[in-house]
Amino acid sequence: MAEVTVRKVEKRYGNVPVIHGVDVDIADGEFVVLVGPSGCGKSTLLRMIAGLEAISGGTVSIGGRVVNEIPPKDRDIAMVFQSYALYPHKTVAENMGFSLKIKGRPKAEIEAKVKRAADILDLGKLLGRYPRQLSGGQRQRVAMGRAIVRDPQVFLFDEPLSNLDAKLRVAMRVEIKELHQRLGTTIVYVTHDQIEAMTMADKIVVMKDGRVEQVGKPLDLYDNPGNVFVAGFIGSPAMNFIKGKIDTRDGQQIFVSNSGSVLPLAGARAQPGQPVIYGIRPEHIDIGPGGLPARVSVLEPTGSETQVFAKLGEDSIDAIVKDRLTVRPGEDLMLRIDPRHAHIFDAKTSARV
Repeated sequence: MAEVTVRKVEKRYGNVPVIHGVDVDIADGEFVVLVGPSGCGKSTLLRMIAGLEAISGGTVSIGGRVVNEIPPKDRDIAMVFQSYALYPHKTVAENMGFSLKIKGRPKAEIEAKVKRAADILDLGKLLGRYPRQLSGGQRQRVAMGRAIVRDPQVFLFDEPLSNLDAKLRVAMRVEIKELHQRLGTTIVYVTHDQIEAMTMADKIVVMKDGRVEQVGKPLDLYDNPGNVFVAGFIGSPAMNFIKGKIDTRDGQQIFVSNSGSVLPLAGARAQPGQPVIYGIRPEHIDIGPGGLPARVSVLEPTGSETQVFAKLGEDSIDAIVKDRLTVRPGEDLMLRIDPRHAHIFDAKTSARV
């Protein structure tokens, strides 16, 4: 196991910068997820940690050793790719032990390490099969087993679940988390799926356009997003955003949207008249008397809850409620917003107020 330290790392392709002075600290044994939309630079950063991409500026250290000029094979890391990258003509056991074989390790040692990894991942009955005889989830477990037998200081995962169906992704998330708890190895994991990030990570690094937007524990990012981008990216369904300004009424601060809707606030947030963006998560809105009249556009029942898409004046708003609703599109509901969970962002900078 080892800590990973990224300091002022830059990446340029010719004169085009794609990573802009990124700093990330990953503690020994920590599970860190790099998350962000496609093209934000998360996979490029992971590949620089692995040594698969040259670093244009800054340093990457693994276990206290700067590895900028060290080839991938000597960095003591193991990488699990999205595509599995298994040898089709080799059995599961041969795929898992191949890296040790080319290093000239004794046959008995290879067999022992392959068996240990197979036991951890429940692959014992599949060791004699070929990749074509495996399901997608089994192939992904073989790819993970190939990494485990190397006993690396750091595991690197590059969107390993994106080729799996939704049900299998959930199962594999649990397996990878259990694997981390069992081995205690440092893991750096890349995904564009914020649900994966929230459910698996000890710490999340949110990236956008080659920069780090915010770093923190999953629930800290959920409860206290630093800006509009993080607030909208973390949480599913996404947070509602309504533009307007701060005003006062009866000595209390309120939010007035650009279309005139009045939304509640809890405590002083900003200066009266200041242009802001009001954020509220769908799960912090319910239905009941004393709420705001909203016209229903679409209902999406899922069984345990119903997602309501509605219009609050001219502003769109989504809510998640536990009720099974009989209201029809075009009819009104009274939506109650919990002001304790409202987020206020500066309209100019997008930063949290």
